[in-house]
Amino acid sequence: MLVRFLLYTSAGTQNSAASYRSGRSASWIFNSLLPGLIVGVILRYGTPSTSGHDKPFSCSQEDRPFTTLLVNVSGKFFEYTLKGEISPGKIHNVEQNDMLRKVTFDPEVFFNILLPPIIFHAGYSLKKRHFFRNLGSILAYAFLGTAVSCFIIGNLMYGVVKLMKLVGQLSGKFYYTDCLLFGAIISATDPVTVLAIFNELHADVDLYALLFGESVLNDAVAIVLSSSIVAYQPTGENTHAFDAAAFFKSVGVFLGIFSGSFMMGAVTGVVTALISFFFTKLHCFPLLETALFFLMSWSTFLLAEACGFTGVVAVLFCGITQAHYTYNNLSVESRSRTKQLFEVLHFLAENFIFSYMGLALFTFQKHIFSPVFIIGAFVAIFLGRAAHIYPLSFLLNLGRRHKISWNFQHMMMFSGLRGAMAFALAIRDTATYSHQMMFSTTLLIVFFTVWIVGGGTTPMLSWLNIRVGVDPDQDPPPTNDNSERRNRTKQESAWLFRLWYSFDHNYLKPILTHSGPPLTTTLPSWCGLVAHCLTSPQVYDVSRATQYLCFVFYVFNFTKNLAMVTSLLCSSSTASSLLI
Repeated sequence: MLVRFLLYTSAGTQNSAASYRSGRSASWIFNSLLPGLIVGVILRYGTPSTSGHDKPFSCSQEDRPFTTLLVNVSGKFFEYTLKGEISPGKIHNVEQNDMLRKVTFDPEVFFNILLPPIIFHAGYSLKKRHFFRNLGSILAYAFLGTAVSCFIIGNLMYGVVKLMKLVGQLSGKFYYTDCLLFGAIISATDPVTVLAIFNELHADVDLYALLFGESVLNDAVAIVLSSSIVAYQPTGENTHAFDAAAFFKSVGVFLGIFSGSFMMGAVTGVVTALISFFFTKLHCFPLLETALFFLMSWSTFLLAEACGFTGVVAVLFCGITQAHYTYNNLSVESRSRTKQLFEVLHFLAENFIFSYMGLALFTFQKHIFSPVFIIGAFVAIFLGRAAHIYPLSFLLNLGRRHKISWNFQHMMMFSGLRGAMAFALAIRDTATYSHQMMFSTTLLIVFFTVWIVGGGTTPMLSWLNIRVGVDPDQDPPPTNDNSERRNRTKQESAWLFRLWYSFDHNYLKPILTHSGPPLTTTLPSWCGLVAHCLTSPQVYDVSRATQYLCFVFYVFNFTKNLAMVTSLLCSSSTASSLLI
């Protein structure tokens, strides 16, 4: 395979085994795209066109559109459903058009069925320690960086659209809001190939945390940002002109939807933790426990959509909350089952989306490919990603103890792949001329970044001299003192994380999980009754076991030291007697 050959020959300082593992991690994305491309070519060009139908009848233009047609033939009524307009050049390819429609999925399938397990797995598999240690930088990249990238790409593409209009290559309407929407769609990064190679090669944990955390929150921001741009409706005759009131309304929609989705996901995760906390006998039925965990996670998406929020964003924060609290209450078997279940669902959904991308390249019947728009999009994406990474990294390094080095910044710049999220956002609305051109361009951008950029990850790691083979559970310099390592991790963490770390450890963890210190030791003495009621008996058992182990360790050390002193005294008395 060409991609695997490139991965082999460009490994540089990496050994052949590491190169093979990285090639294996990247190849599943390419292997998912290729079958879709092959099937799309067969359906598009291999289906024979037929003309064995009568000449079409001409009907007068009606004042209002109809979606169904009722025909009376000799007293028998036949109902026909409108499938869509057929261009005059394809009037004799009705059967082929019908075949292409059958392999075209409803765009809402991606948002309601395929994206939730992908996003939930991202939150549920989050490595909390390294994520929270870089929380401030991740939030800056995800929120501020995505907004900067969206507006830069949108404004640059608006200039490209104006250029297309001047040279006569724009045959439809393309407004400034459409350009901003394209900026929001294409700002959703999905470096799944890069992260898979990072995971296999055990690349630097801080770089992995920055890229993974940015991509997870960046998807959520891109979804809400695109919804806010669609909600921008100025008053007056010109509905595409700038209106301050409509602008601030869109900002309010963004903040409201994002905060509401965040609260919905977090509350559902806390409710799941409480259910697994109080119903302690659930661990005796691992299958029921796993099923309840799955249904509660899926209900987060449904509740958020029913309340008018974004279900995908709610599922993300539900996964993060459940990984932090609910996971500790599950039985050992249920922990393994939930991890494997969502990993499999994520893998299947990701493969299906990439396969459908290859299929849609040939089966989508309204593609609009404009060379000027495509080239302008690639240039705008490069400049938007550069403005996203380098200025923010400079500002973040002013307050970071461990600076984001230049090679990290170059790697983050290189790793801005587009994938499933950009495709799902683009295919959601393809009704207008501008949205069709945006969808066709997004497909090409996804193919290019996954194949070219994803295939060049391993040589880029070698060229930038980024550490690989790093133990994710070990921080340099290593230490044998667990309390010292915990304190150092807390001190290195973002200030936002330090604000709630003690509160979470002393109060939330004992209330929601079977771990943490007993509330009787953290709450005031006058809250003793409440502390006993809210603290799990398992916490007392763990606390007593810990105290017992500490006591045994203390007695062992005391006995060992006493034996050494006794041995020294005996040896000194023996030496004195010999001298006498």
